[in-house]
Amino acid sequence: MCLAVPGQVESIHEANGMRMGRVNFGGVIKEICLAYLPDVAVGDYTIVHVGFAISKIDEASARATLQTFADLGLLEEGLADLRDSEPADLANDAP
Repeated sequence: MCLAVPGQVESIHEANGMRMGRVNFGGVIKEICLAYLPDVAVGDYTIVHVGFAISKIDEASARATLQTFADLGLLEEGLADLRDSEPADLANDAP
């Protein structure tokens, strides 16, 4: 199962002409493509799917989602999926 764990944007930069960011998912930090969310800023929370930020959410929603995952025993599974995943291969994954 693939969970969309909310993460907080820690930094934003450009790589190979793409807007990228370092996103913190409960201590797991991943390189994420931010091209679909040009208005996302450092400190914002986002939902990520296969290495791409697909939705910006507010902090209250992010915290509520993380708490729900924890209550259901799914948070560690979601974080483990993130730890094990490779960064997005933008040459092959970008539309």
